[in-house]
Amino acid sequence: MTHEEKINPKDFEIVGISEDQTDILSNKTVSFWGEVFHTFSRNKLAMFGVGLLIVVALMAIFVPMVSSFSFSQQTKNYNMPPNATHWFGTDNLGRDIFVRIWVGARISLFIGLAAAAIDLIIGVLWGCIAGIVGGRVDNIMMRIADILTAVPYLLIVILLLVVMDKGLMPMIVALSITGWVRMARIVRGEVLSIKNQEYVLAARTLGANTTHLILKHLIPNAMGAIIVTMTLSIPSAIFTESFLSYLGLGVTPPMASWGTMASEGNEAIMTAPWRLIFPALLISLTIFAFNAVGDGLRDALDPKLRK
Repeated sequence: MTHEEKINPKDFEIVGISEDQTDILSNKTVSFWGEVFHTFSRNKLAMFGVGLLIVVALMAIFVPMVSSFSFSQQTKNYNMPPNATHWFGTDNLGRDIFVRIWVGARISLFIGLAAAAIDLIIGVLWGCIAGIVGGRVDNIMMRIADILTAVPYLLIVILLLVVMDKGLMPMIVALSITGWVRMARIVRGEVLSIKNQEYVLAARTLGANTTHLILKHLIPNAMGAIIVTMTLSIPSAIFTESFLSYLGLGVTPPMASWGTMASEGNEAIMTAPWRLIFPALLISLTIFAFNAVGDGLRDALDPKLRK
């Protein structure tokens, strides 16, 4: 080919994608939380747990409102097995177990969520302060946490419930006395790894105070570990409440929780097994659902575990 010949663009072929397509792809950025949601939504077990929790929550909200029976109404049908009128049967006082199951769901879920929320607030603040201040303050705060964890958790809760009156608030307070320690330890570990990052040092150099660092830098960047820990602490609180109610330290009659219903059903396990089967089944399914969601969030938030 001589210099006088012109190059024909048709003789050439573009390999790969064009510049225009490159610009389009560069605009399609996915945020961190968008990627987390995408990864979480692909986890079938976690999505099953979410669906199960939604069903339990909706049933707990609406069933007591629309049912023709109240949770404390005593009919003349004593220890009746499941049938078309009483879907889960009745107890020894003739009360409809189906309604009581979903009223108990309200109590158990409320106690679990409230205890987890208190653990979240105390644990995040305690862990952030201990981690960012460091030195003697960190040493004292974590030794206090060690003292609280040295005594068995259930022993502390049982002793507190024996001293205090029965009810929702004493139960929540008892569960929260030492429940925040795990959250505090995890948050402290996250803060210790984050506080020496360049952006935190730059914020310090620019005059940011401790409150600003905690609210704007430390907590947002530790949010993944915080969310997973809180999600996994809810089933622990529900199980502990059910266990304590099973021992007779739960809510007072005629209110019902899954633990109190299981305790009552245990007395008639040979003659009316449905009184124990249904509350035990709901406890197991709910705890399984929360654990599945927590595991899914852990996998989605941890880059090392993403597939």
